[in-house]
This record gives sequence, C-alpha cells and structure tokens, in this order.
Amino acid sequence: MKTNISEIFRSIQGEGTFRGQPQVFIRFSGCNLKCSFCDTDTSLYREMSLQEVLTALDTLPRTLDSVALTGGEPLLWASFIKELAPHLKERNFSLYLETNGTLPQSLESVIDFIDVVAMDIKLPSSTGLRPFWQEHEDFLSVAGEKKVFAKCVITASTETEDVIKASCLIRKLSSSITLVLQPQYSQEGVLWPKLESFRHQAKEVLEDVRIITQLHKAIGVR
Repeated sequence: MKTNISEIFRSIQGEGTFRGQPQVFIRFSGCNLKCSFCDTDTSLYREMSLQEVLTALDTLPRTLDSVALTGGEPLLWASFIKELAPHLKERNFSLYLETNGTLPQSLESVIDFIDVVAMDIKLPSSTGLRPFWQEHEDFLSVAGEKKVFAKCVITASTETEDVIKASCLIRKLSSSITLVLQPQYSQEGVLWPKLESFRHQAKEVLEDVRIITQLHKAIGVR
C-alpha cells in the first residue's frame, strides 16, 4: 500500500494546547474540505510506501518522541495509518492526530493507536462551507476516549451563534475538554475584541477556553 505524502520533517507544534512542543510531522496530501481560510498547500506530494515513510523517519535525528499526523486531512489515509501506526509505536513514538473532525468512521479504525486528537470544529460562518455539527459530534464521541482538544478558527466573518453551538456540542461529551479559539493568521489584532467576546461566551459553557495564535508562523518555521 502507498500513500501521498507532502513532506516529513522536524519542527515545533505551532497550534493548540501543545504549542511549542517539538514534533516530527508526517504531512499527508489531500483534504475532503476546502475552507475559505485554508493556507496549506498539499498539491505537491510523493507516493510513498510504508517502508519509504519509515526510512524517512529513521533518517531524522532521534531527539523527539512525538509524531504529528497532519495534512490536508490524514484520515483520508486511515488504512495506511493503520499499517504505519504499529511501527511508530515500536519506535516508542506517541501519535498526535491533527484532523478536521468530519470523518468519525475513519477515526474509529485507528483510534486505538492515537494518543492525542487535535480536532477542528469547522464553524460554517468561518469556513464558508455547510455545517458539520453531526459529524463533529460523532467524531468527538470516538475521540473522547483519548486526550482531545477542539479548535475553532476565528475569522472576520465568524458568528457568535456558531461559537456557542460548538461549545455546547463539546459539553455534551465533557465540559472539561479544552476549546482553542485560533485567530486567522495576520488578523490577530483586528480580531482581538471578537476573540475576547467569544471566549467570554464560551466560558459560560466550558471550563477551559483559550485564545492561541499560530506560533510557527510568527517565528517563520514550517
């Protein structure tokens, strides 16, 4: 079996509650969504076999113990991840999954290998896409057995109603799950009043709501 890989590299996690943690990134090509704010180009990729991916990992200096499966949407390649994951576990890597949270059945097929789920909640007023509330609820139900946090990208068009709905969706599973409000890059200053308002309203529903910007972009690394 082969998969489409955009890149394999070492860097720091730039988003969410693990911001600043060094990781090895396996970036899968392709996504089932096209959000209005997306700035990830996965159009250039290589077809790689399982052994080729493992060889690429093994040639990196082994100073890190966490692998981020990212994209694109890595769960489009769930069958490949299911083959890859046991080999990563044999190498004592923890597995961190970055996902748009719309493919619950694919998550279910690999969840036993995943340690951390970093799940986007795609707010329709932010993405310009249809709502995915039911997919997100089903996804959280599967992810809830692991360490999980949810992230919403906040843009100039994001509506309060969507943030509240996302907060209530999370609370159905657990009010202690962290919700990250991530401002669209380069708009942090303009969006600050909106972010503060959203955080206040989400805190009426959830215990832990944080505003976290994209560190890797701020310091100019991948």
